[in-house]
Amino acid sequence: MNQNQLETLTHHAMLVVWGQFAQSIGLIEKIQAVSLHQKTVEHRPQTKVVEFLVAILGGLEHLQDLSRSAHPLDQDQAVAKAWQQPGWADYSGVSRTLSGLTQAEAEQIVADLEQTTGPILAEEVMRALQSSGRLTYDGDLTDRPVSNTSTTYPGVAYGHMGDGLQLGYQAAMVSLHSPTYGRLWLSVAPHPGDTVSCTQAEALIRAAEAKTGLRPWRRTDLLRERIRAREAEAQTCQAKAQLSQAALERAQARLAETRQQCSEQRALVLQLETHYQECQRPERPYSALTKARQRWTMLERRRKRLEKQLPVLEKQLHRRQQRWLSHQTAVRSLQQRLEQFEQENRTNPCPIQADFRLDAGFGTRDNVALIIEMGYELYTKPYSDWLTPRLKKRVNPQTRWTQVGGNAELVAWKAERFVDFPYPLDVGLERFQTGQTQRHGTLIHFGRDPVTTNLPGWFQRYNARQLIEAGIKEGKNVFTMHHLKVRSAPALFLQEHLAAFAANFVRWAARWLSEQCLQLPAGWQNSAQPQVKAQVKVGAHTSAWIDWQDQGCLLMFTDHSLFAGRSLALKKQWVVQLPLPFSENAHF
Repeated sequence: MNQNQLETLTHHAMLVVWGQFAQSIGLIEKIQAVSLHQKTVEHRPQTKVVEFLVAILGGLEHLQDLSRSAHPLDQDQAVAKAWQQPGWADYSGVSRTLSGLTQAEAEQIVADLEQTTGPILAEEVMRALQSSGRLTYDGDLTDRPVSNTSTTYPGVAYGHMGDGLQLGYQAAMVSLHSPTYGRLWLSVAPHPGDTVSCTQAEALIRAAEAKTGLRPWRRTDLLRERIRAREAEAQTCQAKAQLSQAALERAQARLAETRQQCSEQRALVLQLETHYQECQRPERPYSALTKARQRWTMLERRRKRLEKQLPVLEKQLHRRQQRWLSHQTAVRSLQQRLEQFEQENRTNPCPIQADFRLDAGFGTRDNVALIIEMGYELYTKPYSDWLTPRLKKRVNPQTRWTQVGGNAELVAWKAERFVDFPYPLDVGLERFQTGQTQRHGTLIHFGRDPVTTNLPGWFQRYNARQLIEAGIKEGKNVFTMHHLKVRSAPALFLQEHLAAFAANFVRWAARWLSEQCLQLPAGWQNSAQPQVKAQVKVGAHTSAWIDWQDQGCLLMFTDHSLFAGRSLALKKQWVVQLPLPFSENAHF
């Protein structure tokens, strides 16, 4: 076939490919069917939403790059045709449409995307359970800084971003370890920039469960034991508060009595002084006046002592009452959690095993206990100096360390109890060298895995959460989330979700391509590591000729392309294996 027979030239080859894939899974139809309140002038608002997704898939840093790049995407009719659009709007029109979206409309677009790709996720969840018997989640919080002088971003706040304080947002993200795709994003939730990790642990877990529709069996037995222990502590605090209340009441009564006695004794001294003066009687060391004056002095000292003692007793009572109130509040909260978990267990006919890996920012005592009670195998690190200093005191020159990495050693303790934590934890103290400085950290684990018998495996399993860190880096640098292309809250919400969706989408498309195209560039065939950066930053900006066919198209890279000589024959169909109650093929 020569170039004269080919119909269309594109400068965005992979965007044509991904448009064909989007057709094969019914994605475009879903977006086109979303009801948007904005009117159509030249281009439908739904078309501009599709264009926004295509811009993110193309890794465009700024919205204006749609119209002002070397090869403007809005002039590429081949990409428009692949995405079933009559044409593309200028970037200014896309910007106006995004600015005019309501939050409900943005959420509906995201819901339709998730509904369309739900079978793909369900298939992968089933595959993960079949291959390893469990699901593995990773959660993290990542920054979205904006200019400190900006006044047009809604809901921003100063928070820790990068190496210092910066104005911007935070995004709470959850990923699923996938045997086919390596990593799949499950959830992303935007927050103000001052949001901190330790406030988001439960929300991340709930988001993951909502997306997969699966959850482990809640550990209500442990929670009941914790409630009983907390109730006993509350009773002890109540008894101490009652003792303090009684001591305070006794001191108050004694002070009132002493004040009365002081008043009476003072009157007696004044009376005796008057009598002695009238009788011109001298005051002797053992006279009635001297004894009355001594008793008055003694009573005054007692009064002052009781007046000083009273605030101390009041503070002690307040402290003990607050501690008692804190225990009561905690018990009520735990009882509400128990009722919720019991209800969740009653409505969970198919509990699963699942791991959750989180960094130290999430590892507060409350969060660790909560995740344990929610039924997860937990891999994390402690927040701040909760555990590390006390573990360092346990080691000595005779302690045997195990090499777990090129620059890391580990010593561990199994099922350790701590006075300030309700459950036994597997803990490992790690040490590593940074220049001339020796640093320490702590690993925390709770669950069935015998981590203390395989310290290198424990170290590697926790640090495998670098998968989500790599995903966050990919989102910033490949799908350009380090540049926020929009400035309204609904549009920012939509951009966050579209960027996460795009990362999944490229991996799904890589599998789709590998099943039908033999001439894929090296490395693109592996859907778990499909060289996303190369596909987006190079493949989506390279030229190719397109021959449109009834069931797809033939794409041939031009002689000026990095992939010259390769051609891709694309068919708009894909088969997904559906999960229980029984397996069947779904043709999109």
